Amino acid sequence: MHLSLQMVLAQMMLGLNTGAFYAVLSLGLAVIFGLLNIINFAHGALYMLGAFVALLGYNKLGPLLGVPGLHLNYWAALLVAPLVVGALGMAIEKTMLKRLYKVDHLYGLLLTFGLALILQGVFTNYFNVSGTPYGGKPEILGGALNLGFMWFPTYRLWSIGLSLVVCFATWFVVERTKLGSYLRAGTENPALVQAFGVNVPLMITLTYGFGVALAAFAGVVAAPIYSVSPIMGSEMIITVFAVVVIGGMGSIMGSIITGLSLGMLEGLTKVVYPPASNTVIFFMMIVVLLVRPAGLFGREQ
Repeated sequence: MHLSLQMVLAQMMLGLNTGAFYAVLSLGLAVIFGLLNIINFAHGALYMLGAFVALLGYNKLGPLLGVPGLHLNYWAALLVAPLVVGALGMAIEKTMLKRLYKVDHLYGLLLTFGLALILQGVFTNYFNVSGTPYGGKPEILGGALNLGFMWFPTYRLWSIGLSLVVCFATWFVVERTKLGSYLRAGTENPALVQAFGVNVPLMITLTYGFGVALAAFAGVVAAPIYSVSPIMGSEMIITVFAVVVIGGMGSIMGSIITGLSLGMLEGLTKVVYPPASNTVIFFMMIVVLLVRPAGLFGREQ
């Protein structure tokens, strides 16, 4: 098959869009694992929940409040969904996860995996597994822009830019601010940080809430592109875990760079050899684990 430069660039742009979602989702996982040492398998279900908050807010808010024509619009959903899912995450941390900090990581993984199955099962009972279109995409983000080598949907370009801003803002807060230094110190030596007057349990709860809020944010951004479905999280979470492992468990920058890079690699593979596009990320994971078990940006223990 003859590959033109235009075709390759177009597919890489679509891959970059997918990679932006990988980056935001893996970033949330990296924040939670890097700061709390929790393997959060419920992340995909909370991503799905964020998309459903946007969908139900747009379709059902008016009838629920008895105000015809009232919608939770897209811009409001970008704030409301992360807040709602983040609050749910804080409740989960306070009531369940905090009991598992002193035991093996496997127990946290099993608990969050069970929560993911419960959330997916509940939504599967009431919603179509094949997906429901989200109709709240703003008109200003409709249409397409001419990039020279292709006409690229305006909304997809917006989603890439917005995801990059959120990713690098999170990295800056965690790695370059006093708050971030408190978070890192609180996980390494909580007793010492508590002695300086910092409320470490509250900080841990807020950190978990923020990590899952990132998943909900990704769900809202994804809703106008993909159909909102109860299984959308389970379809994404395995790939995102592979991205985190390749980048290095707990590495913030590693998750961002690896997510974006592997999204483009996956897009390019769809042009070069389409049958391998669904497995190329896992092949890369195997190679990286054989060469550098801590991941590309992870620190050796």
